[in-house]
Amino acid sequence: FRFDRPLLRCLQRNKEGRRWGRHGQRIALGLPVPYVRSRVVKATLFRALRPEAFNNERNMPAHKVSIIGSGNWGSAIARIIGENVKKFDIFDHNVRMYVYEEIVDGRKLTEIINTQHENVKYLPGYKLPENVSAVPDIVAACEDADVLVFVLPHKFIVPTCRPLVGKVKPGAIGLSLIKGFDIAPGGGGIELISNVIHKLLNIEMCVLMGANLAREVADKKFCETTIGCRDPEKGVLLKKLIQTDYFRVTVVDDIPTIEVCGALKNIVAVGAGFVDGLGYGDNTKAAVIRLGLMEMIAFADTFYPGARLGTFFESCGVADLVTTCYGGRNRKVAEAFVRSNKSIEELEKEMLNGQKLQGPETAEEVFTMLKNKNMLDRFPLFVAIHRICSHEIAPSEMIQCIKNHPEHMNPERDIASNL
Repeated sequence: FRFDRPLLRCLQRNKEGRRWGRHGQRIALGLPVPYVRSRVVKATLFRALRPEAFNNERNMPAHKVSIIGSGNWGSAIARIIGENVKKFDIFDHNVRMYVYEEIVDGRKLTEIINTQHENVKYLPGYKLPENVSAVPDIVAACEDADVLVFVLPHKFIVPTCRPLVGKVKPGAIGLSLIKGFDIAPGGGGIELISNVIHKLLNIEMCVLMGANLAREVADKKFCETTIGCRDPEKGVLLKKLIQTDYFRVTVVDDIPTIEVCGALKNIVAVGAGFVDGLGYGDNTKAAVIRLGLMEMIAFADTFYPGARLGTFFESCGVADLVTTCYGGRNRKVAEAFVRSNKSIEELEKEMLNGQKLQGPETAEEVFTMLKNKNMLDRFPLFVAIHRICSHEIAPSEMIQCIKNHPEHMNPERDIASNL
């Protein structure tokens, strides 16, 4: 009867009260244990050597989770997190959600959420778990948090995070669900939101992007998502926090590409909305989606060397692009923009109930960077979408853009030219 597996300790007692420290020391050194006649001793050692004995999950301090943001997506993800933390001992069962205070029907939004357990403004009709509490103070909401989940419009990330500088728990990790870019220092380029948060708060950042329309997630309709995380252990932790039987998670380590996909797909979705507004069909929209995907890949390859093509085939890539081009708010507002004489800003206020539109702003940020780098001609679809949003050209120019796109003018890609 031999044990060759190391064991950190073997201090269980048998019914006679003896310690089996001598055997435990030999096991810890990887040495064989002498023949043991007692069935009680055998059973004791076997229990000690089970895989479960090495699982210290219950002995670890519970991770506290805070959510920063409470729009429709923030509230939808709060429903998942609030339920999941109750399933695992590694999480504190109470979740704090930072809510920008607003007055709704004469009452504070935080008061409504904490009494009715529903975000009646941004996700009405869906109950939040009772262990999710709304907190109007950002510092109080994030106090002693081990996991910070960022889910708010990208334009608000810097002013929201500034009060947290120097007040985040050492060793905390962040998970960004924010789809967009920030303006790089100097104004000549863009910066990934995860990098912005990392620099401000000095915490390790991970990201989550995917084909995840908030209301469908709230309805518990099946979908997939992608978490970008370089540390395998933290990836496992975040997967436990987020995954359900209807919200399936894949963890990959290609963080920049995941984040680029999440930002750029909103620009393409605006273009898809223009096509809908102009009355063209699904064939034309498919062309916009394909050309948009090509520019997304080229953008990642140009500005983020090391980007992996395979990442575009995760939920964060093609899946999110298609979903957003058919069902997202960017497409919806862009269609209305073409069919009305109203500005993007006016339509945003009328149609989104306080939610923010990401696509036009991201298009402007990308346009500015491309212009500064003299690279406008390499991304004609992104450029055309920005110019339509800013009234520089008519929406009908969108069709000319895709007709004359360089992808159609490259003889090296034309199989017939090589025959």
